[in-house]
Amino acid sequence: MESGTPLSGRQRALIRESWRRVSGSPVQHGLVLFTRLFDLDPDLLPLFQYNCKQFASPQECLSAPEFLDHIRKVMLVIDAAVSHLENLSCLEEYLCNLGKKHQAVGVKVESFSTVGESLLYMLEKCLGTAFSPDMREAWSKLYGAVVKAMRSGWETLPEGD
Repeated sequence: MESGTPLSGRQRALIRESWRRVSGSPVQHGLVLFTRLFDLDPDLLPLFQYNCKQFASPQECLSAPEFLDHIRKVMLVIDAAVSHLENLSCLEEYLCNLGKKHQAVGVKVESFSTVGESLLYMLEKCLGTAFSPDMREAWSKLYGAVVKAMRSGWETLPEGD
């Protein structure tokens, strides 16, 4: 899995250091990420339905137990990427399948850039001044690699599906 150039040792260290500070409270930090996501793109809210229930507001969605489970899963995917920084290619098949699942529920590839912005926002809010420009660049590179693998899930589906 390539995102252009591989992560340097310094970038991997920055990602690990910052993730250590965030990963202890996955739901709390995931709520920051998804609150920002819905602020940036409210049209994503209808994609989150559980038992055919449509949420009336982002706040209703963000407090639903099923959505909190989704947040935990998203944070686990980030955790897996951080845990496999030395060998991201071992996650490629998993991420490709995750991309297929997201496509099946109506997520557009373009939405991943908004998710990336939301991830960087969450890291900046949660880490404060410790979130340096170098850390931002490292996370952007890692997220780019994850999205590239997920996008391959779209590309493997036949046209019209």
